[in-house]
Amino acid sequence: MQQARLSPLFGVSISPATDSVSEAFERARLADQLGLDLITSMDHPYNARLVDTWTLLTALATVTRRVHVATNVANLPLRPPAMLAKQAATLDVLSGGRVVLGLGAGAYWQGIRAMGGPIRSGSEAYRAFRDALYIIRGMWENAGGSFSYEGDVYQVRGVRPGPAPAHRIPIWVGASGPSMLRLTGRMADGVIVSNTYHPPEHLLEINRLIDEGAAVASRQPGEIRRAYNIMGSIALTPAMQASQTEEGLHGSVWFWIDELTRLYEMYGQDVFIFWPTGENPHAQIQAFANEVVPAVRRQVSSPHRMGAE
Repeated sequence: MQQARLSPLFGVSISPATDSVSEAFERARLADQLGLDLITSMDHPYNARLVDTWTLLTALATVTRRVHVATNVANLPLRPPAMLAKQAATLDVLSGGRVVLGLGAGAYWQGIRAMGGPIRSGSEAYRAFRDALYIIRGMWENAGGSFSYEGDVYQVRGVRPGPAPAHRIPIWVGASGPSMLRLTGRMADGVIVSNTYHPPEHLLEINRLIDEGAAVASRQPGEIRRAYNIMGSIALTPAMQASQTEEGLHGSVWFWIDELTRLYEMYGQDVFIFWPTGENPHAQIQAFANEVVPAVRRQVSSPHRMGAE
């Protein structure tokens, strides 16, 4: 029997760059008004050109009403898991249950070290990340009580967690290595990968590793979200040639409809996060939300709202 599929979600990326803060608010309001499911923002605290992602997402949540907000992805080495759990739960309460926690094990280690964080080997990063998943969920599930956890890298001892999140916050993992992908299948709610690093031909292997981890934990693989950051541009005139390159996806509205439908049906992707490149990003976002998204939903016959999860 064919396994049931999660219906697709659609979002847009928002840059935390200091020279585009006003653009961030405009894009968030636009996504909210157009009915997209989520807005996301990358998290690189060591970059002087970028504002703090959690502060930005909190501010964006105050000017939107229904769109979910997500880190893409939060930098674990610079955000201890117990505190990260507190931040996410707080924003979830303030936003009325609209937080998705995208979480990464760390990258750009020299930048992390420059801010006082650790440089971790692959195995150390894995163990720290596994500890973090236990601690973050433990903090949320034990709000109002007491919680302890002794891990290889992180420990909490008799902490009094709270507040409880307004809803069960999904944790989506920024992962690509086999161990992390299997861990995602065992413990997390989704994965986030990018088309500029992982073209479609990589996705089936990523899915296989996640499914292996899910099987170990006796979970249904279909419960785990597969989110795809899609850098690219939607042609607003007939002149643009359709293409899938290392720099992203480029083409007409119909090209995007066909590609996203194919990614859903053939490659198992069910969250599409648009990172518009090129000129006139607002018009591209409007084309994405008003033309691409409804057509893809019709093609896969799965209308869905984020709040139903």
